Amino acid sequence: MISSLQNPLVKQIRLLHRPKGRRELHLFLIEGTHLLETACAVDSSILTVCFTLQWQEQHLQLSEKLVKKAKRVEIVTPEVLEALATTVHPDGVIATVERKSFSSSPPSTLQLGLMIERIQDPGNLGTIIRTAAATEVDHIFLSQDSVDLDNPKVIRSSAGEWFRLPMMVSENLEELIQNYRVQGVQIIATLPSATKLHWEIDYTQPTLILLGNEGAGLSDTLTALADQTIKIPLGGQVESLNVAIATAVILYEALRQKMKV
Repeated sequence: MISSLQNPLVKQIRLLHRPKGRRELHLFLIEGTHLLETACAVDSSILTVCFTLQWQEQHLQLSEKLVKKAKRVEIVTPEVLEALATTVHPDGVIATVERKSFSSSPPSTLQLGLMIERIQDPGNLGTIIRTAAATEVDHIFLSQDSVDLDNPKVIRSSAGEWFRLPMMVSENLEELIQNYRVQGVQIIATLPSATKLHWEIDYTQPTLILLGNEGAGLSDTLTALADQTIKIPLGGQVESLNVAIATAVILYEALRQKMKV
């Protein structure tokens, strides 16, 4: 049992709390029983698992799976587990997973895609991933200057859908947009000054929805590539919606239209 915070493994795993550590070690961190269950279900490459004795006693079946699947399994004290986790009250298990590439080739066809530029809040991004999975989005495209996709809070906020939904990070979103436009995909940008409301778009045809930074919104460069711009109507003195909420409103309208067809 590992009981010292000075243990080399503890020091290594704590490096994964930061983007630099994840990049240098080519690993990322997942925390909690539900995410470990999902990682096992999708056959992720789990390297190291750490859990407390109490957690093992409560989750014998999952702990046995992890012992067979992971390259290294360690029992740790609750104090060490707290130091390893990024959450305030971890439920007793964390794991390190091989960092995957998010720069693979985009899908050749697209029915409903989501492109997000310069998003910074990991909770927002994780919520968007979860909502996108629920509304049957095919693919998420993310600008290179956004929050890391394997930020622990992004993964937790996605409630496991992070492992299932195809996503990619691109340094050239403009090129992606132009390639999909050639294929006949309509490009829809969200813009506060738009005159068309979000429900006035036909989402049953191939569509790529563009969303921007929490504060600044979409860049002029991406906005200029859109076929149409939309806004969500706001009452009272409300100036804007949280980007994750706005995404949900638009995506559920797209799903509603799809279900009517």
